[in-house]
Amino acid sequence: MSDTATDLDVAVAAYTEDGNWIVTPLVLRGELDLSTLVSALRRYPGETGVLGMVAVDEDFFVLVRVLGGRARLLISDVTAATEWPLARQVVDELDIPLADDDDEQVPAGDLAIIADLGMSAMDLGALCDDVDLYPEEMLEEIADALGFGNQFHDAVEAVG
Repeated sequence: MSDTATDLDVAVAAYTEDGNWIVTPLVLRGELDLSTLVSALRRYPGETGVLGMVAVDEDFFVLVRVLGGRARLLISDVTAATEWPLARQVVDELDIPLADDDDEQVPAGDLAIIADLGMSAMDLGALCDDVDLYPEEMLEEIADALGFGNQFHDAVEAVG
């Protein structure tokens, strides 16, 4: 299966400016890949970097935090890499083995990616383990915890 912009449930960038959160829809066209996503995020300012929040086809989400020249990554479900190119690229970038579809759905990457912004690694891990939530709902919970839930909702509604 290929990742295209039409498979996206959510694609937003969030960053702070003068202490206030700004959340804007990410405009991603064609084949979605990790380098395109990181490049799109580098265009935004941000006192604490920029956070990319992407949910794909009710299957998984990816958090990408770009600060300076570095990109930190978290994927909500490593098993998505067997089906989705974006997930595969994240797993490859994290240099972890590819999981089987039969493996347990577990997050991978930097669980402390947003700890300094207000959501601990333990809380983020617990959220990723909640099988009753869709990835978009998990991103909503993250946005609420970080203090930009309303802006997140508005940005998601603006595109769809």
